[in-house]
Amino acid sequence: MKTRLFSPTTIGRFTITPPSALAKLSTATIPLILGSKGAFGSGEHETTSACLELLPVVPGLAGAKALDLGSGTGILAIAAARLGAATITAVDLFWDAAHSCQENSDLNGVTAQVHTVCGELGCLHLHDLDLVMANIYADILLPLAEQLVNCTRLGGHILLSGIPLQDKFDVWHRYTSLGCRDVDSRIGEEYATYLLQKE
Repeated sequence: MKTRLFSPTTIGRFTITPPSALAKLSTATIPLILGSKGAFGSGEHETTSACLELLPVVPGLAGAKALDLGSGTGILAIAAARLGAATITAVDLFWDAAHSCQENSDLNGVTAQVHTVCGELGCLHLHDLDLVMANIYADILLPLAEQLVNCTRLGGHILLSGIPLQDKFDVWHRYTSLGCRDVDSRIGEEYATYLLQKE
């Protein structure tokens, strides 16, 4: 993965920072330490930013069991851990991304909470999740909709992003037809993000 230097960036309640700048941060935000920024999600993209803005409004995160599908650097899994989630399964198809997630979990001291997996959702047997996060493409969110809803407990939440604006109605309709309701959303310049609750 290509490494580049970066400055701390604040998004909602979080500040994404390299380890070297940690000591200089205000205690008013929650630090998310990334050892490097590359192709696997650093918070700059509007989809990741929207997820980080919505995560703190998810009720009942303390002690929660969660999934981060398409975890990349692990930024959403780490953010959920920082908000008190007890266990987060961070899954990515790509070894480099899974390795990056593991390294960043180590840097943030959340390896006891974040369990990194390189593989596919179908390889796991997850159920009764309190929170499912999936910042991936709409053409993956649509065929996986039933699986993602089924592994979420009643009353649990599903955070979806990476949805191009032209696909937002299709994704919204698919998940609401499976028994989810809108809780909140962010409509960006190019992508939509939905926070849903399974009823």
